[in-house]
Amino acid sequence: MLGGSITVPASPCSHAPARSVSPWVGGAGTAGAVAVVGAGKMGLPLAAQFASHGWNVTAVDINPAVVDAINAGQSHVGEEPGLAELVARVHAEGRLHATTDAAAAARASDVVVLIVPVMLDEDHKPDYRYMDPAVASITPGIHEGITVVFETTLPIGDTRRRFAPALEAESGLKAGSDFFVAFSPERLFSGAVLANLAAYPKLVGGIGAASTDRAAAFYASVLDAEVVAMSSSEAAEFSKLADTTYRDVNIALANEFAQAADLWGVDVQEVIAAANSQPYSHIHQPGIGVGGHCIPVYPHLLLSRAPGLRLVETAREVNDGQTGRALAALSGLLGGLSGAPVLVLGITYREGVKELAYSRAIPLIAALRETGADVAAYDPLLDDAEIGRLGATPWHWGDPGPFRAVITQTGDRRFLALDPAWFPDLAVVYDGRNSLRMLALPQGVTYLGVGVQAATRARPA
Repeated sequence: MLGGSITVPASPCSHAPARSVSPWVGGAGTAGAVAVVGAGKMGLPLAAQFASHGWNVTAVDINPAVVDAINAGQSHVGEEPGLAELVARVHAEGRLHATTDAAAAARASDVVVLIVPVMLDEDHKPDYRYMDPAVASITPGIHEGITVVFETTLPIGDTRRRFAPALEAESGLKAGSDFFVAFSPERLFSGAVLANLAAYPKLVGGIGAASTDRAAAFYASVLDAEVVAMSSSEAAEFSKLADTTYRDVNIALANEFAQAADLWGVDVQEVIAAANSQPYSHIHQPGIGVGGHCIPVYPHLLLSRAPGLRLVETAREVNDGQTGRALAALSGLLGGLSGAPVLVLGITYREGVKELAYSRAIPLIAALRETGADVAAYDPLLDDAEIGRLGATPWHWGDPGPFRAVITQTGDRRFLALDPAWFPDLAVVYDGRNSLRMLALPQGVTYLGVGVQAATRARPA
């Protein structure tokens, strides 16, 4: 359990072929029509999953290229095992199509699922620039008996207080009685979405009992995992924020453990593995920072509705401060970074996922440039133009270079094949994910991990 990794087994499908009905009113063994608003990395897998269980699915997206790809039976989402095949199959069976017309899709559907981003503005407050227009786009299609479910992670209270009134305003209908509104958090991991849908319990909370029941009935018809009806939309919203904030706080604790390990010359990964052998311990891994759509964002959504949670605020500060700690360590070893050639390996927020959302490589590159360092970068998922737009010089795998320092921001397995002989002037490797601890380094090249030191790194993790 190094780092507290847990695998949840998938639930086998126990659904008999569904009977198509219109309108759909939640009857067992029946399927209707559903619109999925937002056909991106999470929305398209949801649409394909729903279609695979007998529902007639309309994927809605503002990008015509996405719509065209789906209508050709193609997945525009890469790095998602099984998705391309599933999209092709359900499209060929006539159960998946796409449109840019959200109102028409809602009007023709029994259920609408919204999964478009709510991110952060410059002040770390909720940014509704995508969600508000998405809700507005379906309001002309709201009709009696429809069920609207929000899967996008939201601040506590938004389903009931922000979006249900917006849906009521144009339709003239009453949420909770004339139509149903619920929140059901997306709980998915890029690169394993279809497996997650079959494994993780599906949490559902409505703005009232009738909304909870109708939304739970929908998910019971399209998912093989357990469906958990919660007491309210607020409880369901909070559950997702609690889940992700727990991980952020846990990682911050691991990062502080790493500081203590460095003080005492102890391998933090050995400590974590030993601690996690006790079943009540579930310590995560330290690193150079936390990126992605979820963990850096959702603690701020929680703080927007519960300000002053000191532990949550501190965890964000600790995790965002990891890049600064890395640069301070490099500067100390190199006698300053001004003019130093530095290579950053790994630009996406996580290895294997072509996504830059809140990637710590972005502030890392910016901070290196501010010190006067000469920054080059490489990521196997990005081309030269994409790297250049971030302010770094593209480096090509295997090319010799003048680099004095190499710093890893992801733990991509390809970096294990790094040959230090490519860089004759190399002085230090900063291993931001503790993934290169077994890499052979020439004498005179210093290794620095996050809570793993040159003296302890050769021990197998």
